[in-house]
Formats: sequence, structure tokens, C-alpha cells
Amino acid sequence: MLRFIGSFLGAIFTAVTLGIFFGALTVGAIFWMYSRDLPSHETLAKYTPATISRIYSGEGRILDEFAEERRLFVSAEDIPDLVKAAFVSAEDKNFFTHEGYDAGGMMAAFREAIVSRGQDMRGASTITQQVAKNMLLDGTRKGAAGVERKIKEIILATRLEETLSKDRILEIYMNEIFLGQNSYGVAAAAQTYFNKSLTELEPHEAAMLAAMPQAPGRYHPVTAKQRVTDRRNYVLREMWDNGYIDEATWLAEREKPLRSVQNGDFQSFREELPGRTYFTEEVSRQLSRNFGREEFFKGGLTIRATIDPELQAEAERALRVALEKYDRGIGVWRGTGKEIPADQLAREEDWRLALAGTDVPRDIDGWYPAVVLSLGEGSARIGIEDVPEQGEIPAEDVKWARKRLPDGKLGRKAARASDLVDVGDVVLVRRMTKDSDGSFIRWTLRQVPEVQGAFMAMDVNTGRVLAMQGGFSYQYSVFNRATQAERQPGSSFKPFVYAAALDSGFTPATIVVDAPIEIQTPQGLWTPKNASNKFYGPTPLRTGIEQSRNLMTIRLAQEIGMETVAAYAERFGVYDRLAPHLANSLGAQETTLYKMVAAYAMFANGGERVEPTLVDRVQDRYGRTIYRHDHRVCETCGAGELPRGDGVKITANRERVMDPITAYQLTSMMEGVVIRGSGSGVNLPVPVAGKTGTTNDAKDVWFIGYTSNIVAGCYIGFDQPRTLGSSAYGGTLCVPVFQDFMKEVVKKYGGSKFRVPPGGYFVKIDRFTGARLPDDASGAHVVAEYFREGEDPIFGMGALVDGGFEMGQNLPLFAYGETESGSASVTTATGETRVIPGKADFGTVSSGGLY
Repeated sequence: MLRFIGSFLGAIFTAVTLGIFFGALTVGAIFWMYSRDLPSHETLAKYTPATISRIYSGEGRILDEFAEERRLFVSAEDIPDLVKAAFVSAEDKNFFTHEGYDAGGMMAAFREAIVSRGQDMRGASTITQQVAKNMLLDGTRKGAAGVERKIKEIILATRLEETLSKDRILEIYMNEIFLGQNSYGVAAAAQTYFNKSLTELEPHEAAMLAAMPQAPGRYHPVTAKQRVTDRRNYVLREMWDNGYIDEATWLAEREKPLRSVQNGDFQSFREELPGRTYFTEEVSRQLSRNFGREEFFKGGLTIRATIDPELQAEAERALRVALEKYDRGIGVWRGTGKEIPADQLAREEDWRLALAGTDVPRDIDGWYPAVVLSLGEGSARIGIEDVPEQGEIPAEDVKWARKRLPDGKLGRKAARASDLVDVGDVVLVRRMTKDSDGSFIRWTLRQVPEVQGAFMAMDVNTGRVLAMQGGFSYQYSVFNRATQAERQPGSSFKPFVYAAALDSGFTPATIVVDAPIEIQTPQGLWTPKNASNKFYGPTPLRTGIEQSRNLMTIRLAQEIGMETVAAYAERFGVYDRLAPHLANSLGAQETTLYKMVAAYAMFANGGERVEPTLVDRVQDRYGRTIYRHDHRVCETCGAGELPRGDGVKITANRERVMDPITAYQLTSMMEGVVIRGSGSGVNLPVPVAGKTGTTNDAKDVWFIGYTSNIVAGCYIGFDQPRTLGSSAYGGTLCVPVFQDFMKEVVKKYGGSKFRVPPGGYFVKIDRFTGARLPDDASGAHVVAEYFREGEDPIFGMGALVDGGFEMGQNLPLFAYGETESGSASVTTATGETRVIPGKADFGTVSSGGLY
């Protein structure tokens, strides 16, 4: 009997032993089989999560942020212990002791799931397993594939534990985990739910974040408030059980109400961020091109922008004023085209909710979306977004406009509000106030103009773009007309022709014939004209640019050669390639405002190349500078002491694109444009140079001008080019924008006389005749021109340029300009006073007889 029992027990022991052996062998075989071809866990040693890239102003204020996944990376040492404790307690309380997987934890999780019927359970996977699953495997959870994934997960988890420290694993987990509301990682989630940094979180807030990984879609603080509260309190209890907080803290924290941004308890961080603008969108576009889209949207770049927020606000305001003034002058009402159904207007909460969801621009300072609630005999009652009381649009506010009828024709001038708007119409309004004291007058209807434009300003020495506005409203149209709209620059291109001429031996006193031209082209006979449709005969170069003479410019371009002009335009970056057609000397080929403003900066700084930039510096996620725009060298910054009165010495080593004397001569001539010519609407306390531009049929109007330190440019036109009207010129539409903006610029940045380069001398000449005058000559006709040393210029009619074209007949001998008439008294080089009659001409002398 004993032998039988012994044999039986021996058999059982053998069977168990063999079972264990073969079981272990089977498990080992399974793990060996699945361990093959696993992704390399060593890649996590170089883990660099996709992180938000942020744009800051020079003062450190966040301007915008860009990301595909909203994540703020925080290193392990910067994550507070309280936050770590919350997540470890919620997800893996044995994290600091297990070796990648936790068999006891798996059994406990299984038991709790059964007891609570799935209502109260900890995760079955360890934090290390979750890192392996999220970073190295797919998320398959069902059937055989789920079992296979779990085996691979355990294998990878054990390998990770051998390769990475616990802190590094926890760092990866807490920066990678999705926590709902488009927030990845604990830092982004803390900002999203509480608008706090991690160090500011209270225990119950940290516990709420730790509650989210289990089911981010189901744990919403508003729609599932009780579920989130229960899960939060469970995490708090686990934190107490695990010794991370004391009992008093647990009891106190679990009684606190669930508070969040989503419940309206905290202000959203998004409300503190400025809205996206043309400037920040252009930064995104340029850096995505330079660094790659992947790096920009995932690299966690820190970008310091060049923008001056005060000047940006001025640029937006000045451009909008001009565009709206033009639009209201046309007097056609278009509205927003948006409506709210009548059944949503009866209750205030309904129309406010509908209005908040209506897609209309909200980035126009002082403008509010509103809805027409009812119409009276002459007025309209409106409900206004973010304004508690209702408002009224009186009849006198609509008399400027007419509404386009269904047949396309314009109706009569509005006499009452109902002539323009209907009940349910969504409109834009602003407060009208008294200029004297700012007191409220009434609400007034506004509309986004159909005409568009752009404005840009930059530092002439560094290329730093201080302001950029690419249209009336970014939210209305994201198309950036400063950088993306290619338009004809018109006469604003002429300075490049004159620059090429000055570098080719011409002087500001050179006489050029202003006479009719006929040119045979493949498209037929081209007969260009001046804007005044008049011709003024032989005229000094200076007057040609001051009065923007088209015919003089064409003759000049023909004389020096369009290939030379094209080379200048390309050297300054206005074009990649300018076709050498004479029409292009008048700005017929399209370019952008961005390129034109940058090119004018080189006139202003004396002819040195300057590259425009919207970014001062870019740093990577580790704080290393990977781009810096300013490459100037400060030679004396390291000196302990500088001689009294001396400033630091900075060397730029920039490429010279233009002779400095040519740059000064051109600048002096363009000062004349502002003083006497088409830019005379500019009135600033510092010297200003610039040039207007108006294309054929006034489809595009321009003005680009500069002081000694700042250049700014304006363009206005319809997106689908059509005439702006017979009274539209660069001087009437764009010059006021420049003037309004530059008033504020001068207050902040000042300005000085333009620097006169060495190597030249001044001579007074008559700006009508080009004749040399004595040094003591004075009068409106006298101008001091700068000539190169060693240059022996020919004054007056001695050197006349016609470009090879005939001069024509019965032209005045000297030109007074479009705004000048009558006789002129001049002092000759011999000191005699002569009166030039208003109708003096060459009779029938041809250009050939002048040589």
C-alpha cells in the first residue's frame, strides 16, 4: 500500500514537474518567438516628443503657438513630485519597484474589475508597458491580436527597464499621454483644464489629471462631471494609501468641488493668447519652408519675432481706416451675408448662442458681431455680442449706402435701416463716439470692404520687420497681400530705373526729353503717356522722378538699356528675373510689397544689402540657438570701459549693392517727391523720401517711403484687379496710410537727416532747367544736388537724353510739372535773373537737331 502511494505521489510529482517544465518551455518559446522582430526599444533613449512651437514678442509675450499635437514638454526633474504621485497611484502604484510588468497588479486589477463590475479599477498595464504600447506598438486590444500585443508589450517593458531609468520612463509617459481636450502630456493638460503650470496644481487638480488616461473621451469635466469627480476621489484615496499625502489632505481634497476651465471656473489660456495674425502666419510659412514642416509643428521651437506690437496695431488701424473710407465712398452695402433664423430670435439665450456660432471676423478692433432683432419705422434694434444691453441703428446711420438688388442693379439711397437690413441679418457694428470726450453717440453699421491692401514696415539697417498687415482682417481672409499678392508696382518701380541711370554716369541735373513716344510691339503700337496726358519737353532727371514722368522714364531706360535696369531690379531682390521690356520700366511686371519694401530699405541705408526677417532668433527645445538673423559683430562690447562720448563699434560686413553716393542722390530726389511731388501728403517732423505708384486704370496704388531708420510701404487694390476709379492714386489712398503710421513711428524711433556719404560735393542748380546757380541762390526753384568728386557734370541743355526716340514738336522748353504753371524767374550761373516764359518751346526743332 505504501509502495503504491509512493508510486502514485511520484507519478504526480513527475507529471507536475514535467508540466511545469513544459509549461515554462512553452512560455519561453512563446516569448522567444514574439521577441523576434520587435521594434527597437533603444529608440526611446532619444525620445523627442512632438512639442508646441511658440512665437514670442521681443518682450517675451506669447504671440501664437503652432502644433499638430498640443504638448508642452517638461523634463522629469521639473515635474512636481505631487503630480508624479497622482499618476503612479492611479496607473501603477508599484512602478518604482517592479521590473516592467506587475503580475500582482494584474491579478488585483482583474479582481477589482469583477467586484466593481468595471466601475472602479486600476489599469492592468504598468506605466512601462503603456510606454511600450504607445510608443512602439499599435493599440490592438481584442482577440488573439490583443494577446499577442500584450506579450510583446511585456517583453518590451522588461527591456525598457534595463535600458532607461525609472525617471526617464516616467518622463516619457507623462509627456506623451493623451489627456483629452487635444492635450498631450501633463503640462499641456494643466494649462487646458486649469490654466496653471504644474507647480501651481493642488492635490485634487493633480488627481483629476491622473483620472483622465483611463478614458479621456468619457471623462469630460462638464458632460461627465460626477464620473470625473468619483475617479478623481479614487485617485486621491490611492495617493493616501500609497503614502503620498496624509489623511487630512485626502479628506479635505476629496470634498473640494470639481473646478475647470471648461466649467467656467478659470479663464482659458486661449483667451490670453492674441488671435492669429498675418504676421504670425507668415512666420509659420517661412520657418516651415526653412526648417521643414515637421520640425516647425513638432519641434518645440522658441521663436522671437521682430514685431513691434504698438506699431503693428498702428499698421492695422491705418490700413483699415483707408480701406473703409474708400469703401464707404463707393456707398454699396453688402453686409456679412449671414443670417440667424427667426425662431432663434425670441429668446436672448438662443440668439446669443446662434450669434456666437456665426462665422464672422472678430479681430477688428472695436467692431462687434450683432443680429437685427426687429425693424422700426426708421431704425433697427440689434442684439450685440458681449454687450448686455440691446442697441439701435438709427436712420441717419444708413444714408451713405445703397443695396444691390437681386437683378444686380443698385437700389436707391437708404433712408431707413430696413432699406439695408432685414430681421435676422448678422451685421458688424461699432460704437460711434465724440472725438472731444469719447462719449457714446450711437451704434453704427460697418462692413468689411471689398477693396483690399497691405502694409509693412521694417528697420532699414537690420531688416527686422516691425509691422505687417496683409489685409483688412485675417479672420475674414487669411491671404497675406504683403507677401503673397503679386501686383504691378507701377511708378513705385521707377527709382530702380533712376538708380541704374545714376550709376551709369547720369546726374540728378541731366536733361531728359519728356515727349511723345511710339513703339511698335508684337501686340501693336504702344503710345505711353504721362498721368496728366501732357508733355513737358526737356526736363532735369530730378523733376522726372518728382513728378513721376512716364515718358522720361522710358527714354531713360532705353538709353541705359533695359538689361541694365533688369540687373538692378534683380540685384535688389524685386524680381527673380525681370523681362527686359520697356513697359517694365513703368512697373508693369508683378512683384510683392514685401520685396519692394526690402529693396527701398537699401536706398535708405546707403546701398547695403539687407534681408527682411520676421524672426530675430530661433531656439530648439533644449534652448540652443539654431538661427540668428543679426550677424553683425560688436568689436568693443567686451571692453571694460569705452572712451568718454564713444559708443560701441559694430561691424556689419554687408554686401554693397549700390554706390553710396548713388543711394544718397536717389534719396535726395525722392525727398523731392515728398516735398513737391506726388507724395506731398506726407508731413512729418523728420526728413522723408519715397515714391508713389499708380498702375494703368488705377488698378493698383502704392506708396513706399522711408526715414533715416524705418521704411514702410502700402499697397491697395481689389483682389480681382479692376479700376479703383479716376480719383485713385498712390498719393490719395496710400500716402494717408503711411502718414498716419509714420507719425507714431517718429514718436518712438525718431529720425534724422539722411547721411551724406564722403566723396562728393554740393552744387545748387535750377530744378526746372538744370542750370547751375550761384552758391547763394535761393527760391523754390533752387535745389542743392550732390555730385561725385572728380565728376565734371554738364549742366543745362549741354547733355540732353532722348533715348533714341524723336522729341516731337511744339513742346515747352522747360517743364514746370503737373501742378506748376506760368512763368518762372531763375538766377543763372552768372548771377543774372531771367524770366522763362510759360509758352517757350522749340518750335519745330527735332531731337536730332539738339546733338
